[in-house]
Amino acid sequence: MRINVGALSEVATLQTHRLRLEPQSTVHFHGVWSMLHNEEGRRLTGTHTTFTEEQTRLHLEKLPLRHDRADWAIISTADEAYLGEVVLNDLDADNESMNLRIALGGNFGRGYGTEAVRAAVAYGFDQVRLHRIGLEVFAFNRRAQRVYEKCGFTREGVARDALVWNSERLDAVQMSILATDPRPVE
Repeated sequence: MRINVGALSEVATLQTHRLRLEPQSTVHFHGVWSMLHNEEGRRLTGTHTTFTEEQTRLHLEKLPLRHDRADWAIISTADEAYLGEVVLNDLDADNESMNLRIALGGNFGRGYGTEAVRAAVAYGFDQVRLHRIGLEVFAFNRRAQRVYEKCGFTREGVARDALVWNSERLDAVQMSILATDPRPVE
């Protein structure tokens, strides 16, 4: 089965129980900017780079023009707050696979990540028609690993010493979910 790249050209808005995942754009600048300066979020994602306002705005301006990825802003439907982003990127059309990443600007431990990941995975399999979605999570981030496992991801291996953070070498866990794997429900 060939993937549906049209689903990446016009990324749909997704609705979950408590969230709206809308295509990320310049209207989300302040939320993204704040998230990029959240120290815990930077550590969890291994982000060493410091981005300028201009770089951030330019990135957000270009997202709607990309046809090889899906970037969603995670919005709370209760108060319209920007909670973070979830992304399907690194399209490998020949092998029908993409990478998933998520970043929350705080708001940890409330189930938002689980809701957003489940919605992005469903979109990847049902709309884009991927066969595989992979990800990498740092070994110290047990909370994220539990979220991914709850969403049906399977641990595949470990990339040793994948991150240097505060002079410490840290491993990264590689995980994936296949279209043929069961997708857990709430």
